[in-house]
Amino acid sequence: MGDALHRLQAQGRTPLTEPQSRATIDVRVGSATDGLTPFSMAKRSLAAGLSEWLALAAVAIAAVAADQLTKHIVSSKLALDDEVKVVGPLSIHHVQNSGIAFGLFSSATPLVIVLTTVAVGWMLVFFARSGARHPVLPVALGLVIGGSVSNLVDRVRLGHVTDFLDLKWWPAFNLADSFIVIGVVILLAALIAADRPARSRP
Repeated sequence: MGDALHRLQAQGRTPLTEPQSRATIDVRVGSATDGLTPFSMAKRSLAAGLSEWLALAAVAIAAVAADQLTKHIVSSKLALDDEVKVVGPLSIHHVQNSGIAFGLFSSATPLVIVLTTVAVGWMLVFFARSGARHPVLPVALGLVIGGSVSNLVDRVRLGHVTDFLDLKWWPAFNLADSFIVIGVVILLAALIAADRPARSRP
């Protein structure tokens, strides 16, 4: 054994008396576009993609079409201030409103047009930046934008909007007003759900 050790040393070789230390390897399942940051640490883009924009457009167009159709039917079938009972307190009551939803600001049509235009523009900018934040955002903002645009078109074209859903205990409204309220409720619920911290698994 001693002779073999001396021969290895004479040849410049070192016997493996201890296991060599192994270098730590950083294994990554995936990485960001820089090839360094793991996916778990990379920030996902929240900007709206093509699918989100198409969904938003589809919902908004459907909302505008439904609102305009119902307004046309009411305006053509009922004279102004005529009313038809439906069920309970609900009735179809043909009225005109120059303000915003539910009769507010009825004497400030130009201001309402400007505010509505600004609001729709802000919603489009918000969606462009955060449209992929939650799957229901295209639906929520599509309803709000569709309802706002439909009423805006009537205000610019006619100077008023047609309201016909009357509950007696609430100012008369139309489908566009309903779409706006429903969209805002869905939007708030989606944003709250998206910001809620995930529960830690046991």
